[in-house]
Amino acid sequence: MFPISRDGRNFLVTIMVTFFYIICLISVRIIARKTLIDFWKSNASSEQPLKAWYDVAKKANWNSHNFLKSQIPDASVINTKRVVFNIKGNSFRLIVDIEYSIRLIFIVWVGSHAEYDKINVKNLSYVKSNKNKKRS
Repeated sequence: MFPISRDGRNFLVTIMVTFFYIICLISVRIIARKTLIDFWKSNASSEQPLKAWYDVAKKANWNSHNFLKSQIPDASVINTKRVVFNIKGNSFRLIVDIEYSIRLIFIVWVGSHAEYDKINVKNLSYVKSNKNKKRS
């Protein structure tokens, strides 16, 4: 990777890059947890189930939809990236996009089952919320 210099600087860089790479392989990045927090603040019964989902997802080693489905059979695969999770016995739905190759889960939407029935899950896009603006 980097040649080892007499002063050891390149060796240190090599170790730091390797360490960062290993950390990235071990943990899953979940963007944006704040979406979950905002939701459970107004839907208190969803807090513990969403925290439980977050803990499972953070430690997951999903490398494909098939592997995810083997661990969570009631998850619904929508397309190559999009997955819907049933939360709290299907009271709530969580829509995420998963990039398996880079271990990234992007939270797209969370809501009640009734709200979910009114949206087009395939065409739903994430809209960054503004602190001064209410989410719709």
